[in-house]
Amino acid sequence: MINKQRTLKKKVSTSGIGLHTGKKATITFKPAPVNHGFKFQRIDLPGQPIINADANKVFSTKRCTTIGDEKINISTIEHALSALMGMNLDNVLIEIDNVEVPIMDGSAASFVKMIQKAGVIEQDQERQVFVVTEPISFLDEETGSEIMAFPSDKFEITTLIDFESPVLGKQYASLNGKGNYEENIAPSRTFVFLRELELLLDNNLIKGGDLDNAIVIANKPMKAAELKALAKKLKRKEVKVEKEGILNTIKLHFPNEPARHKLLDLMGDLALVGRRIQGRIVAKKPGHAVNVAFAKVLKKEIQEHKKLKGRPVYNPAADPIMDLTQIEKILPHRFPFLLVDKIIELTESHVVGIKNVTFNEHFFQGHFPGNPVMPGVLQVEALAQTGGILALSTVEDPENWDTYFLKIDNCKFKNKVVPGDTLILKMKLSAPIRRGIVQMEATAYVGNKIVSEGDLTAQIVRRK
Repeated sequence: MINKQRTLKKKVSTSGIGLHTGKKATITFKPAPVNHGFKFQRIDLPGQPIINADANKVFSTKRCTTIGDEKINISTIEHALSALMGMNLDNVLIEIDNVEVPIMDGSAASFVKMIQKAGVIEQDQERQVFVVTEPISFLDEETGSEIMAFPSDKFEITTLIDFESPVLGKQYASLNGKGNYEENIAPSRTFVFLRELELLLDNNLIKGGDLDNAIVIANKPMKAAELKALAKKLKRKEVKVEKEGILNTIKLHFPNEPARHKLLDLMGDLALVGRRIQGRIVAKKPGHAVNVAFAKVLKKEIQEHKKLKGRPVYNPAADPIMDLTQIEKILPHRFPFLLVDKIIELTESHVVGIKNVTFNEHFFQGHFPGNPVMPGVLQVEALAQTGGILALSTVEDPENWDTYFLKIDNCKFKNKVVPGDTLILKMKLSAPIRRGIVQMEATAYVGNKIVSEGDLTAQIVRRK
């Protein structure tokens, strides 16, 4: 597996027509520094704005993937991004002088040729990789589309399609860690059913489509008059349906070319995760909407993994920094409201406390009988008390000061806390303490899970 980040040796360009807009555009791939990722730049707009290729920037998945913000939008980005992913690149600036990436021949082959022409170089920094450690899945109940990720020692991807079509049938395609993307996936072109094509043509929605860039699938026999009318719409002398149910405007590169193209699209949409994936991806009935939704799920998992990297290590046998008696000398809380048993870490910027949750806690009498669950507000209180230890450690006479809540932001409760759990309470300064105002990032763990988190703000106030 490639460990170093990679970019292009030199810039390279190509031009073509947008499938949906019919507008001509020139697209340029340019080398970019480490940790740059994939970014698009609209050089035709004032200020030449730049936007990250990010799942959270997607605002439309209708017929293609479109990203945008208040300054910029770019559509049909999936084939170009798929080529960058398939050719193992990490950092590229993608310049374009119009709103839509050219469709070229409906595949990623033209973009692969651009990359091969430019050449690839390794950079002097390690590649960031998201390693799938446990199954992750997303199901679209309305469409039945589902994408799953499983642990693997390499990147693998499999797509399965079933349009209940007598022409296509059920198809699947795969690419493993040693697969040849440029030969086996990149040439696979987009496809459309004839009934959809006629609707798009009637509504002038594929202004750049000329049938040299799409496989057209006819699901039903067509009469001579229907074929003649279709030929007129397509500005062709004649149109025929071959025996395999494909219009004679194009010849298949592979028997399962539609399934391979779905894999191509999925790779392009997964580029929006923002980093490489080590794991096995299995997609049933993939499409841009479910692809992007799954990319967002993976982005959230990456954020969770980042937080878990900072999870404190708790050794019950080690001597604490503060025991309960020492905590009581600083905090004013007492039974039944003292919710920190000991402090195991204390620095200028963070503190870690421990709360052993037992069935003897008074609140379990009513929350809930037969189903004891620690209230989320008390988890936040336990975090706040732990943060109070750090805040009061900054004054010379902590016993004469208290901390009071000012606000709680972005509070989330992710897993239940029940009797027998050991809460690890981490509070980290998010800004220097100024004028007694303390801003802290709060995270509570049980084992390898985050159970609650939030941003807490308090004020240190001298007792009267």
